[in-house]
Amino acid sequence: MQAFIAVVTEGSFTAAAERLETDKARVSRVVRRMEEKLGARLLNRSTRHLSVTEVGRDYFERASSIVAAAEAAEAAVAQRIQEPKGRLKVTAGAEFGTMRVDDWIVAFLRKWPKVTVEAEYTNRLVDIIHEGIDVAIRIGPQQDSELSTRRLGELTYGLYASPEYLRHAAPIRAIDDLKRHDLIMHAPRGRPTWTLVNGETTEKVSQQPRCALNNTMAARNLALSGLGIVQLPRYMAEPHLAEGALASVLPDWARTPVPVYAVFASTRYMDPKVRGFVDLCRDGFKGDVEGSR
Repeated sequence: MQAFIAVVTEGSFTAAAERLETDKARVSRVVRRMEEKLGARLLNRSTRHLSVTEVGRDYFERASSIVAAAEAAEAAVAQRIQEPKGRLKVTAGAEFGTMRVDDWIVAFLRKWPKVTVEAEYTNRLVDIIHEGIDVAIRIGPQQDSELSTRRLGELTYGLYASPEYLRHAAPIRAIDDLKRHDLIMHAPRGRPTWTLVNGETTEKVSQQPRCALNNTMAARNLALSGLGIVQLPRYMAEPHLAEGALASVLPDWARTPVPVYAVFASTRYMDPKVRGFVDLCRDGFKGDVEGSR
């Protein structure tokens, strides 16, 4: 097929042989055997002219697709088995980077010793193309059509408070009971609101909190100190649940899960270090509670 495609594309057996780095007689012999096997003439030959038959044109189009697919398959395998190396530039939000991406970077560096990582944890929206970033880990829906994304998993949430706070507070059996409690809310701007879902039912909690912060880790710390009820991603709360420092509140109610994506320029995904890191992040998310829910 490659020989026949080269002849049609180049317009002669001589040019095809040069392209394939072989001799003209071998190319001619290969194409002739192909015609014998197919039982059809693919080329009209004369001493001065070479043309493609109608059957040959159809075969050329189909063969071109087959050869292209085979080459793409070989390239994909080569990319996967090639060892990642070089510098990988990563960016993520400050909190999620510290709480989760750190672990993925450690695992990646241990697995691939020829890679170095440069990471920037920031809450500004990084222009990954102009700033030369290989992979950005972003939370929430992505809309930039110029970038490629791969979904890693999703963050699930819950309401939590310290056992100390709950011992001295009024019972909490329904959403309305939260009105009589101190709330610690994430409020980067505007009036803080919790939108909580239980099956098909949605409730909004909008009241003046005991404390409003623009940092989830700080909100968690206040809850650990017994100052009220907080909404946290499960991955952030679970270590404290296990040691008894936090307890779940209204466990049937939670905000809608939030997707997490790896974002990159489409031309960079075939780089072994980029593909390797994105695959590792996705596998790491599967091992987390929020990734499996």
